Amino acid sequence: MFLLAAFVITGVFGYSGHLAKADTANEIQGKLDSLNKKLKDAQQELATEQSQLYKNKSQISATQALLKELQADIARSEAELDNLNDRSDLNKKILQEYIRQMYYANQDNPFISLAVLEGDLSDLTINFDGMVGIKTRISNVLQEINDAKGETEDAKALLASQKLNNQKALDAQKAQQAAIADDIEETQATLAEIQDKMSELKSDLNKILGSSYDTSDIKDAIKFANKVTGVRKGFLFGVLKYESGGNPNAGRCTYKNCGMSSARKAYFDKICDELDFDCSKKPLSCASKNYSGSGGAMGAAQFMPDTWWGYKSKIAAATGHKPPNPWNLVDGIVAMALKLENDGATKSGKVQIKNPCNGKKVDVKWEVYASMRYLGWTCYGYTTYAPGIQSLAGGYDNL
Repeated sequence: MFLLAAFVITGVFGYSGHLAKADTANEIQGKLDSLNKKLKDAQQELATEQSQLYKNKSQISATQALLKELQADIARSEAELDNLNDRSDLNKKILQEYIRQMYYANQDNPFISLAVLEGDLSDLTINFDGMVGIKTRISNVLQEINDAKGETEDAKALLASQKLNNQKALDAQKAQQAAIADDIEETQATLAEIQDKMSELKSDLNKILGSSYDTSDIKDAIKFANKVTGVRKGFLFGVLKYESGGNPNAGRCTYKNCGMSSARKAYFDKICDELDFDCSKKPLSCASKNYSGSGGAMGAAQFMPDTWWGYKSKIAAATGHKPPNPWNLVDGIVAMALKLENDGATKSGKVQIKNPCNGKKVDVKWEVYASMRYLGWTCYGYTTYAPGIQSLAGGYDNL
């Protein structure tokens, strides 16, 4: 028979550690039905996001095709404009020759003489209406050329404007595609994967905390921390999984062999004294070869003793446990949520940071920034730790 334990709220914030009695078969079946419904909802949500991404890609392809067509229209208009200019130059030369012939036929016309002698016929079409006796046909041709030239210039400007507008639309669609891709990445973890991670986390927490906790205990503690701080439940689950679940160093050492600094040992002694614990028997995390000074992390939050001491009054105010206990599940997860909240995990939008891998500026979600601060500012935190947490965060609510 499956035992589904749950915390019982004591007072305003506190929890008791007693296991609830076994659920009836109907209750278990009801929970299974609820999980199946959430699985279908998750599958439908993922299918919807993938459909949106496909639709967005189709819109981008259509926009790109339209841009190519507009560019071709602009090129044709430019070629037509060049052709009109050539025709205009040719007709002006014909007209110049015609006027030259008139000059020789009628040398008494001072206006024509001046135009021929100075060789400046650029304003000839403007003054042409005043030249009585010049062939009307040539005047009409020149007028048509000038009109066509103006129309072509207008068409060119219109097409350029259309190109600019469509480029803006294309950029907006690409940004939308990137956002959809981010959403899909965050929901990639399947329900089965999340359930496996939860099972692993439960086992690891039981070892780290020295108490027996079930899935519902973890979910209730996360829900409580979310209510206290506003930090997203899925995000808390992801950080908890990376900090405690599958961490080869978590809870594997003791006071004597964890590599804790003497300064932190002093805080650790004070914490144990307040809780009346035997310091030598409490599980602590071993030091990592990759992170100097990492030995001595405690409980679910994997806080160092000095960090815990700095947050203990806030933890106590939230949970009602005075003093708070690093090896208590609720206290630990609330401490984690308080730290993440302090580093911006509840903020919307993005923040600009320096990529710890190459030093370049990059925009990241506030949750990513907060998780990197939680781990420590490392390249691993940017490339693996933070993205892994985001991937798990998207599927937690389907449990």
